Amino acid sequence: MSDSTELGEWEFIGRRGGEPARLVAGNVIAETPAAKSFAEQASKELRFDFLDDHAVLRLLRLRHHDEEAMFSAGSKVGVPLAVVGFGAAVYWGGVAQYWESSAARAGYLASVAVVVLALLVLFCRAAANQWGDPVRQNTRARAGKYRELVHLARSEGAAVPAHYPHYGPYLFAAGFHPEVAEAELSEGDPGRDRGTS
Repeated sequence: MSDSTELGEWEFIGRRGGEPARLVAGNVIAETPAAKSFAEQASKELRFDFLDDHAVLRLLRLRHHDEEAMFSAGSKVGVPLAVVGFGAAVYWGGVAQYWESSAARAGYLASVAVVVLALLVLFCRAAANQWGDPVRQNTRARAGKYRELVHLARSEGAAVPAHYPHYGPYLFAAGFHPEVAEAELSEGDPGRDRGTS
């Protein structure tokens, strides 16, 4: 699914490339005492109202854009790294290892090592930029806590669809930084003002 697709008033994309999902209202989640208590505790911990439908919708849209940005950054370096690595291995297996000159073979291996190492450094730098942004880490921390909340609500009997909110937990790079500014949806983001006013 393209990011240019217009989202409905209460829709968000829960998985990169997935179909839009409809937000489960906060009052549905709060029907179970355990989930309501968890939401109140999490709200204090992460300075976010997990039962405010507008805030949660905005959070889930931000989380989707964060996931798209991470995938895009990884692909820009990861794909060339994979292609160069595969091509170098195939060329070594089919041609370079049979060269008579050991100096030529060593030169080939050194050249490949330099190129692969340079791409690997670029990949690590891109990953560090994506994972290390404290504003985006706050979004991940809140999205991860929201996921825990809705799973708890569903297990307690609330009418929450299976696999909602359709994304996995952030196991790392999701620390909460109370001192940083809030993340913003950019002007071109789909559904920027829909369902959030």
